[in-house]
Amino acid sequence: MIDEIDKKILNLLQKNGKISNAEIARQLNMAPSGILERIRKLEKNGIIEKYEVRLNPKKLGLVLTVFILVKTEDPVGSTNIGYQLAQIEEVQEVYYIAGEFNYLIKARVAHTDSLTNLLKKFGQIEGVKDTRTTLVLQEILETLRVDLSQVKEKKNKRKRHNKED
Repeated sequence: MIDEIDKKILNLLQKNGKISNAEIARQLNMAPSGILERIRKLEKNGIIEKYEVRLNPKKLGLVLTVFILVKTEDPVGSTNIGYQLAQIEEVQEVYYIAGEFNYLIKARVAHTDSLTNLLKKFGQIEGVKDTRTTLVLQEILETLRVDLSQVKEKKNKRKRHNKED
């Protein structure tokens, strides 16, 4: 569980992963050492998983974003094919899902020829039965931010000792 200060720290980090501990401390009116201690605790507890650079795919020539539903012959509960799909370089996200299909994949490619090659890679994986591809026409919102307003805060419970006479 996290408290209100942790939420503020996490929100600042989500907005700017390069923000310094000193700047976080200044904005929250706290000591930098206290911020560092809290960030280390958030990392240790797995709340902060890692730090990454976010690249602009379009500026790198990866202009097509696609979502691909994949149906497999995997037995229920098996995610072996999902892990194989995750190893393909163009694939950015793999979700094991319920329903008619087994996986929802997000990938980025340069053009339709690249998409064709990607789908061929999927087809080379034993057990892949069918795919359905959706091309994104326009990205309106894409984020990895988490809405911290939904996260319950930890309560500071002070132990009260009742003096019994």
